[in-house]
Amino acid sequence: MNTQYEAIMRTYASRQAKNRRELEERLTKIQNQIPLLSSLDASLVSLQAEQVRASINGHPERQNQLKNELAQLRRKRQSLLEAGGYTLKDLEPSYTCPDCQDTGYIGTEKCHCFLQAEIELIYHQSHLKEILAQENFHTFSYSWYEGEDLEIMKHHVMDARLFIEAFDREFQNLLLLGAVGTGKTFLSNCIAKELMDTGHSVVYLTAFQLFQLLSKAVFGNDHGDTSPQQAYPYILDCDLLIIDDLGTELPNSFTVSQFFLCINERILRRKATLISSNLDMEALQNIYSERTLSRIISSYTIRKLPGTDIRIRKKLQTGT
Repeated sequence: MNTQYEAIMRTYASRQAKNRRELEERLTKIQNQIPLLSSLDASLVSLQAEQVRASINGHPERQNQLKNELAQLRRKRQSLLEAGGYTLKDLEPSYTCPDCQDTGYIGTEKCHCFLQAEIELIYHQSHLKEILAQENFHTFSYSWYEGEDLEIMKHHVMDARLFIEAFDREFQNLLLLGAVGTGKTFLSNCIAKELMDTGHSVVYLTAFQLFQLLSKAVFGNDHGDTSPQQAYPYILDCDLLIIDDLGTELPNSFTVSQFFLCINERILRRKATLISSNLDMEALQNIYSERTLSRIISSYTIRKLPGTDIRIRKKLQTGT
């Protein structure tokens, strides 16, 4: 988003200002320590200008003479710097990222440091950093699944990895169904982390949070808060929208209509959506209408997670 881009560019502008300030301070220190350096630099500039004029006027002999004089001055300059404990690099700016010289771009392409800044900003603004440090593919465990459930879960994890691998090539959506505590949110977080680590924007909302935001964006509130209106574009335009626990909100005609508008608009914009719910397909149809369910069936990959409540089993096993 523009606001995110501007935030990153402000960081680069701050770095550039810091680089200029440090260079000016360093040059002042060097010139005070080596007074002869200033006149030497002035002579270098003068000879370089004369060399350009000689080239334009077609005087090759004078060009060669100036070339030799410039080489001598540069050697003298380097000797003066080394005697004072400096190198030629001390006369140049120092950069946090030498590859792009703290501009964020190499030519017209974003530098690797810009992409990393995007990832860090996305993590910060998503408020998912702490959760995803605990819930990701590295911490995912199959030990809570047995027999057929284990094989089904392995298949679903492979599907999740394929979803990530093809994310930039294919438009896809996921609907994860299953009983409470079967790992739907955990698997959603695994997907979120992998995509955020590659610079994709992910917005995670519970169904309750989503409809609360949409309600405030449509009807406003009593406090003059504009954040719901500002959040609305993020909901529709982020690379991946995760709607967790669909069906736990209090359904009404507004939530039903807004849910259809949200998923339909993201389908039209070809923006991926991941939905998890404890409900089965029949219950979803009863709440959100046949039209909504038809849209989901035609545009989503639907996976039902096996097993029973892992959280209860963990609690019984650990006694906490």
